[in-house]
Amino acid sequence: MSGGSAAGPERGDTADAGPFLARLVRFDPAAVVRLRPSTDVGRTALWARLPWDVLVVRTVAGLVPTDVTVVAAELLARLASADTTLPPGRDERWRWPLPPVASRPVEVLPAAELRRIAEAAAGTLRTAATEGVRGRAVGQRVLRDALLDHVAVTVTPDADPTEPVEITQRLVQGLVRMGFLGSVEAAGAGEVQVRVAGRWVGLVGPYGAAWSRKVSDLAIRPARDQPKV
Repeated sequence: MSGGSAAGPERGDTADAGPFLARLVRFDPAAVVRLRPSTDVGRTALWARLPWDVLVVRTVAGLVPTDVTVVAAELLARLASADTTLPPGRDERWRWPLPPVASRPVEVLPAAELRRIAEAAAGTLRTAATEGVRGRAVGQRVLRDALLDHVAVTVTPDADPTEPVEITQRLVQGLVRMGFLGSVEAAGAGEVQVRVAGRWVGLVGPYGAAWSRKVSDLAIRPARDQPKV
């Protein structure tokens, strides 16, 4: 990315930002992406919300001078055409809070295990959609939501064993389906950090991170769109 108020990704950033945007648009053609100056000098964080209520972020080389939200498909098109200007701002369309900048690690998980968990859930969904649950037909949406809400992994931090960290299938799917583990071969030997930031839980992979509110918060608070913060 280059400097200036209208600056956008340069051609060299396609390898970093392109796959992120392409996957995002495939899940939601109308998705927006929020570009924020990263805490790492000379880099920009690309934030987006997946249709299953998970925030994902990938940090790429380059700099935007301000916090701005644009349409993901428009930004992807400009990357492909080597246009270095950003699409028109759509800040009013970003309605979700972000996790705090400061976070702490609580555990490290094998990337291969998270991929296995994601694939097992997908297989369960296919089987249940075809055969039903205990012989009874169940709607696809109900099945999907039940699987996404399932706590796939529970981590007990050494620092505070009374506060287990629950990782839902939503987070696992966000990390895997956005390609943040890389190739199957690379993920076989890789690791994923489980991090906590306030009331948020994150999975940080080699190529990006997925974040969600803690399960206890989601259970007692209705989901509401919130202003950009």
